[in-house]
Amino acid sequence: MHDKQAADQDFTAFLPVITRAATDERHYVKKAVNWALRDIAKRSLRLNTAAIRTARNLERLDSRAARWIAADAIRELAGERTQQRLRRRKA
Repeated sequence: MHDKQAADQDFTAFLPVITRAATDERHYVKKAVNWALRDIAKRSLRLNTAAIRTARNLERLDSRAARWIAADAIRELAGERTQQRLRRRKA
């Protein structure tokens, strides 16, 4: 996450891993998956869009953990504050 020069595709490769791990009900796994999804989404508008799409897919899974991750991520990532920050960064 600290490599500011890393390409977006380096991070999109982790979205399927996040999807697979999202159904794990263990508390710290849920939190780690949530943090990973949110941190990826905050890197760029393109990654934000991909992460929100992933979260929308998680909402449809038959898993309380996945739905919790999705709801928490979407609340932050689709929020106006995050969107404004990403638009400013792009400019």
